[in-house]
Amino acid sequence: MQKPVEGFSKFTKEEKIKWLVDQYCDNPKEAGETLRRYWHQDPHVQKRHDEFIENTLSNYYLPFAIAPNFLINERLYAIPMAIEESSVVAAASKAAKFWLSRGGFKATVIGTEKVGQVHFLYHGDKNKLHAFFATVKESLIASAKPITKNMEKRGGGIKEIELRDKTHTTEGYYQLHCTFETLDAMGANFINSCLEQFADTLKDEAKEHKPFTDREKNIEVIMSILSNYVPNCLVRAEVSCPVSALGEDDIDPETFAKKMVQAVAIAKNDPHRAVTHNKGIMNGIDAVVVATGNDFRAIEAGVHAYASKDGHYSSLTHAEIDDGIFKFWMEVPLALGTVGGLTSLHPLVKLALEILQKPTAKELMQIVAVAGLAQNFAALRSLVTTGIQKGHMKMHLLNLLNQLGATEKEKETLVAHFKTATVSNASVKEALENVRNGHHD
Repeated sequence: MQKPVEGFSKFTKEEKIKWLVDQYCDNPKEAGETLRRYWHQDPHVQKRHDEFIENTLSNYYLPFAIAPNFLINERLYAIPMAIEESSVVAAASKAAKFWLSRGGFKATVIGTEKVGQVHFLYHGDKNKLHAFFATVKESLIASAKPITKNMEKRGGGIKEIELRDKTHTTEGYYQLHCTFETLDAMGANFINSCLEQFADTLKDEAKEHKPFTDREKNIEVIMSILSNYVPNCLVRAEVSCPVSALGEDDIDPETFAKKMVQAVAIAKNDPHRAVTHNKGIMNGIDAVVVATGNDFRAIEAGVHAYASKDGHYSSLTHAEIDDGIFKFWMEVPLALGTVGGLTSLHPLVKLALEILQKPTAKELMQIVAVAGLAQNFAALRSLVTTGIQKGHMKMHLLNLLNQLGATEKEKETLVAHFKTATVSNASVKEALENVRNGHHD
């Protein structure tokens, strides 16, 4: 029976492993060996990994891959992707190659505004609060100068602070809604530090504000925190070409273009389809976000909120045929950074950014958006032609063979066999048994 543990964070790594495997694992020795097997061979590198988070026991590996041939704004990229799902990299690569000969991808940063909020309670005269804010706003900005000084030298800093009345949702609830420019940094620590300073200054100034009654002086700050919903930190990615250039083996160009437009229309109107549609976009976006050391959870949350901005959850991509031209595009909010965080600490993150030719945050926004658009195009292309499973299961074949313990020679034989056969769990198992029994052609 498992027991609670005291002082776990103070244990050595070996002590943590021993406690864990003894308490929770059927084969403690094997479990311990598995954890140690994935330690980095260089102890200095491993120590750095250990210090990224708390209670580190090992490293969890994801494949690090490249999707080549992305032509973005007339510049050629090989895009690093870190993801475990079969067919994502292959699909992105296929879409990149498809558009390489059709003008490539275009990407434009529409805005880079990031958001943070001070949430507080005030139970008093609203007019007095608005008058107070008008007098204190400059003091709020001035109080954060020690934090913003270096950012301002680079051209960033605080953009605006607004007082927002939210009392229609909760009694006495107001916000300081603050916007920032953080340049090449994602800026979470910078923004949160500014917000906490605003909160302190707001409370201090209220205590000295003579028009307030004693009750009104008691502004209660609930919390100060950045928002991962950044609808004005926006990037557009797009492709277009004549419908006649959309040649597909199994379908004529006009039918293909119309089915693509219809597929997007379905995702715009049906949330069941839209969620899966957008999940495919995030396959491409998240893979690059992870590879470049950015926060994929924040990106996911912000993007899905943006997909609901019109009051219902809908497709992030758009498609149309305009005077014989097929157009496919997307606008997504992406708050990304290329400095700070893991960018200088994780060796593969540094390498990923180097492979991307050391992009600015704006350039990375464009690259990531294009990866998402390419992934969606590839998925829809399969769905409206051959179906998704044919390509997906082909890519999943090696995973199935590994699960079944196939040897290298057996893998080679069965990969050749399934070039013309349908891949499924049952068919792969049967084919492997046939090979082992000497019945395979």
